[in-house]
Amino acid sequence: MPAVASIAEEILEWKTRRRAVILAHHYQEPEIQELADSVGDSLELAREAKNFAGDVIAFCGVRFMAETAKVINPERTVVVPDLNAGCSLVDSCPAAAVQAFRKRNPGHVIVSYINTSVEVKAESDILCTSRNAIKIVNSIPAEKPILFLPDINLGNYVKAQTGRKNMQIWQGACIVHATFPARRLAAARAEHPKALVAAHPECPSDVLRMADFIGSTSSIIRWCTEQTAGEFIIMTESGVRHSLEKLSPGKKFYFVANENCNCSECPYMRLNSLEKLLACLENLEPRIELPAAIMERARIPLERMLAVR
Repeated sequence: MPAVASIAEEILEWKTRRRAVILAHHYQEPEIQELADSVGDSLELAREAKNFAGDVIAFCGVRFMAETAKVINPERTVVVPDLNAGCSLVDSCPAAAVQAFRKRNPGHVIVSYINTSVEVKAESDILCTSRNAIKIVNSIPAEKPILFLPDINLGNYVKAQTGRKNMQIWQGACIVHATFPARRLAAARAEHPKALVAAHPECPSDVLRMADFIGSTSSIIRWCTEQTAGEFIIMTESGVRHSLEKLSPGKKFYFVANENCNCSECPYMRLNSLEKLLACLENLEPRIELPAAIMERARIPLERMLAVR
């Protein structure tokens, strides 16, 4: 404990010295969340990155999130604890393939989930997050064909909720959410019959059908906090437990293991640590550097998303 406290004190010292803000996703380790100026989901953190006064953004999440912060803040320094903190959804959707689709289908509106590379964002018409995806798709004229990328489960959920018939969906998936098996959720419900089920829309459709609530990470936290129930089965990354227990003391939260790791942890999110956060503030490395032209192009669909309320 003293070592952790000492590192935390050093981080706060360097944060002040660098005029930095620390942003952390809900899937980060609790000790990182406790030091962050803001903890949120992708949409909240995108907005936080836009609305602060300072010189440095230390982004504790995965790389595409830090890239988004850099696009919004091209003049600021954006650093990450670990540059290898990637995302399976980003990997599933290379920019060259999106460019090829655009050439073959110039009339399609490309709606990109924020879980994409900056190069894919630059090829997109508008971005979305899991929280606002339905609203974003509904904002597009009904006669316009859509390509939704890259998450197949989120895409199928949005298509069903919006009733869009002319919507093609990319075949990408999250290595955590997509591998939650319905049979394990059914077993968890049998074990905890009083528990309500909250699921992220990146989960498979058979999991979503069993959910009492479907929403983004922050929406799940808010919903669980508002309910009078005392037990919940949470179908998302288990890092969210910290925020849930902090905001809803006395309630019980159960997490279901996925098929990949027999856990509910994102291996990319867990690459970050207090030691790495301290090092990136001290050295201003690893630093997110992006070509100006790519940032300019990516900023357009990002600002279109942020303008949709």
